[in-house]
Amino acid sequence: MTKHYLNYVNGEWKDSDESIEIFNPATGESLGTVPAMSHEDVDEVYAAAKKAFPAWRALSYVERAKYLEKAADILYRDAEEIGSTLSKEIAKGLKSAVGEVTRTAEIVDYTAKVGVTLNGEVMEGGDFDPASKNKIAIVRHEPVGLVLAISPFNYPVNLAGSKIAPALMGGNVVAFKPPTQGSISGLLLAKAFAESGLPAGVFNTITGRGRVIGDYIVEHPAVNFINFTGSTAVGKNIGKLAGMRPIMLELGGKDAAIVLEDADLDLAAKNIIAGAFGYSGQRCTAVKRVLVMDSVADELVAKIMDGVKGLKIGMPETSADITPLINTRAADYVQGLIEDAADKGAEAKTDFKREGNLIYPMVFDKVTTDMRLAWEEPFGPVLPIIRVHSVDEAIEIANKSEYGLQSSVFTRNVQRAFGIAEKLEVGTVHINNKTQRGPDNFPFLGVKGSGAGVQGVKYSIMAMTKVKSTVLNIQED
Repeated sequence: MTKHYLNYVNGEWKDSDESIEIFNPATGESLGTVPAMSHEDVDEVYAAAKKAFPAWRALSYVERAKYLEKAADILYRDAEEIGSTLSKEIAKGLKSAVGEVTRTAEIVDYTAKVGVTLNGEVMEGGDFDPASKNKIAIVRHEPVGLVLAISPFNYPVNLAGSKIAPALMGGNVVAFKPPTQGSISGLLLAKAFAESGLPAGVFNTITGRGRVIGDYIVEHPAVNFINFTGSTAVGKNIGKLAGMRPIMLELGGKDAAIVLEDADLDLAAKNIIAGAFGYSGQRCTAVKRVLVMDSVADELVAKIMDGVKGLKIGMPETSADITPLINTRAADYVQGLIEDAADKGAEAKTDFKREGNLIYPMVFDKVTTDMRLAWEEPFGPVLPIIRVHSVDEAIEIANKSEYGLQSSVFTRNVQRAFGIAEKLEVGTVHINNKTQRGPDNFPFLGVKGSGAGVQGVKYSIMAMTKVKSTVLNIQED
């Protein structure tokens, strides 16, 4: 019998009148059903959160941290169980899926540790204006209120925990909306927070159809902060619906790996393969194009192809590198990019092979800027290699993208790498390493169409709080 999961609302597990069935993208088997919330159900969630807010914000950082530490312990304990479900629900390799849950536990635990060290400050007016020497400002961070946390299908647990824990640590209450394909995993994450003993209403979940509640949950006046990871198109719509309210957006990317003549090509090839094909390329921080100097391009391509031959292709339970994509629409889109590149003369280094939603890894050499693959984000296992003749040309192509998430620079000249990094219009530049999200204490951000706001545990806590300054005039004797 198909298992039916429930939402966690005001300290209780609750159902809705309608439900959504979740299927395994790799096999098509039913994994269970989740509630399809209505507008009235969402209103109930938000009302419960608002009611719980005053008591939660009144707790000290140390008191909040204890709940997060407990939730982290539960996630460590249940990593195998949650990871097994996660692997089936989003077709992620089993080892990686379990690792995602463990990493989430680490983030939650680290958030508790960092949160208790965040202090306000005392400022003296005399530092700026001699006439204000008797003025003292006590500057504190206060919670923003109700945070709506929305995670994506590719990391439904990890990119939920990285939103939820900092929000709670900052004294906010949370409504968590997992992706439809990832809802079950999200609700299993919610069980850990529920078991931690959080007061009723402090943490709640929302599942449902985007066409029914997608805009409603964002534009609802009860929401004070929106923290979203997903597509740029949806992120832009959220920005419009948010109005004057603060937002945190982690959106798409077209991350470039720039390889110079003096690069360690073995190191570059190894990182490019791992960066491009991990979880079938379904990551915003995946290496999505290589900009290589023509003089070393042949050698680099040969090394990349040697590595691609070693990729494991198969079903998630085998911990394969390349697994079926999240749905048929995604696979069709990737195939369209592949066909466009082939039609316009790109040199395919591998044969195109597709079995259902499983697309075998594709590498295209001699991709040109008139091809869609040079600019569009595939979110799939296809890597375009663009040959360039100068650093300036590489930087120009990298910066022409509508996205600005990350880039990599491979060179033995670190000083030169820093000079290139300064010119790249992205949030993060990795030197002699693949583009990637972590470590999670580092700032993580995108510019242009790749997002708004700065994440990373400390930065996320600060983003989801507001500064209040109380000024005191000291009376002289």
